[in-house]
Amino acid sequence: MTLNLGAINDAVANAVPQREAIVFRDKRITYFELQQRTRRLANYLLRCDLGFNTPRSELQPWQSGQDHVGIYLYNGNEYLEGMLGAIKARAVPFNVNYRYVDEELIYLLNDAKAKALIFHSSLAHRVEAIRGQVPTLSVFLQVQDSDDPLIPDAVNYENALAASPDHQPSVDLSEDDLYMLYTGGTTGMPKGVLWRQFDILIAALGGRRTNNTILSSIDEFVQRAIPMDRRSLPAPPFMHGAGHWNAFQMLNSGGTVVIQNNVRKFDALDAINTIERENVSNLLLVGDAFGRPLVDQLAYAPRALPTLRNIITGGAIMTAKVKEELIEQLPSLNIIDTAGSSETGGQGSHVSSAKTGISTGQFTLTAENAILSEDLTKVLEPGHDGLGWWARSGNIPLGYLDDEEKTKKTFATVEGTRYSIPGDRVRLLADGSLELHGRDSVTINSGGEKIFAEEVEQAIKHHPDVLDAVVTGRKSERWGNEVIGIVQLRTNAAQDTDDLLKTCGEHIARYKFPKDFIFVEEVLRSPSGKADYKWAKQIADPDSPSAG
Repeated sequence: MTLNLGAINDAVANAVPQREAIVFRDKRITYFELQQRTRRLANYLLRCDLGFNTPRSELQPWQSGQDHVGIYLYNGNEYLEGMLGAIKARAVPFNVNYRYVDEELIYLLNDAKAKALIFHSSLAHRVEAIRGQVPTLSVFLQVQDSDDPLIPDAVNYENALAASPDHQPSVDLSEDDLYMLYTGGTTGMPKGVLWRQFDILIAALGGRRTNNTILSSIDEFVQRAIPMDRRSLPAPPFMHGAGHWNAFQMLNSGGTVVIQNNVRKFDALDAINTIERENVSNLLLVGDAFGRPLVDQLAYAPRALPTLRNIITGGAIMTAKVKEELIEQLPSLNIIDTAGSSETGGQGSHVSSAKTGISTGQFTLTAENAILSEDLTKVLEPGHDGLGWWARSGNIPLGYLDDEEKTKKTFATVEGTRYSIPGDRVRLLADGSLELHGRDSVTINSGGEKIFAEEVEQAIKHHPDVLDAVVTGRKSERWGNEVIGIVQLRTNAAQDTDDLLKTCGEHIARYKFPKDFIFVEEVLRSPSGKADYKWAKQIADPDSPSAG
């Protein structure tokens, strides 16, 4: 049987039908129920003439050949059902950011040539406003999360499932069927990253064992699932890769996905209560944006959380200070840093704990990683001079949807091997560990020096009065560009720039210091916790052409 996400879900459901697959508020959905609901959705989509169109062999890497289903939802069982149902119909689900304004929605849905859209009632007015400008859209499934009425031509999601059969859809699933993830677009317009399902399974969705060996058959997935007892709470929105990757890792291994009650923003108290009530063992966060409020809540009202074994963080940096405070509150905790991107899947990890010590920015590489030279002509050896590009080979994407130019720029062949090179600057140390410096697209060139925004952000956030910070560049006659720190202070804290610079001096060289600080009531981040560098540029340099 083929290693397709739909086929794996069916096989795991047949093996552990009564185990809870998804827990959300008052819903406790077993694997059998998830199988039935996703089959019903798949059959509905097939009846609407969605699915598979063109064999992979007849397409260029950046072309799809399958119909696309937008998932425009907050977290909930329907998000994961929407993805699996589309996959079982041989259509391609893709993520739609629920914070997008009309112009961004129109761009995204047209770029994806979306044929169907699954959306919450609370977002229905947005769909109604833009639907006339997306000519490919023909199927509208509305999930009731509010009293908003159905928009014209929309079908109630639960009614669509109830009216559809629960038998296995009459399609031949393939490991060449596609998975598509739109990038966040924090420094440019979002791009649809196309993966073969087999490749994303191995790279990010639980297709490897803990010893890094690949599961090569459906039966191996089933055998792993039968004794599984993990329960994971992915706190970030499923509309970003980290959130639904963690969820699919659970579903593909027979674990339970627990979803907190508050799906509009990260609520630390709600997360803690959910962990305690549902005996959660793994918690997924995104850096300090989620870690800091969790620490503050635990400090205010300590809880033991005895079942919580691991906090996994990715997508943004969790500073050493936040890790120290978390482990002080929960001494048996492991904090697992993960690094990767929409274009690579997981690339590296690092564990901090009371036993191993605490570190930020250094990783142990996963398989198929390499560090490439500045000019992309060779693979660098450990202990190399200067910085290189962090790249991954093997199970990597096909390319960007309908964009040959960007595909060829990001996916390059070096010394006979095809690599994905999303833009992270790194140094491979002599001991084989990797030192991550940051994304090249948010690097600031100041006075002839390259300064990585993430490194300066970490330094600023060591100050006890800083709640959050983001760093960007601003035009400067003297420096070309100068470093600007945009800072959100704790309530009633004083705006003391000298003291902030003193703290920076304990962690970074003087040439990296911010030349100015801008204090704001709130640092704007995406719902996933990632810094919004377009917003930061606009705050620091509103007259810059790139600020809009």
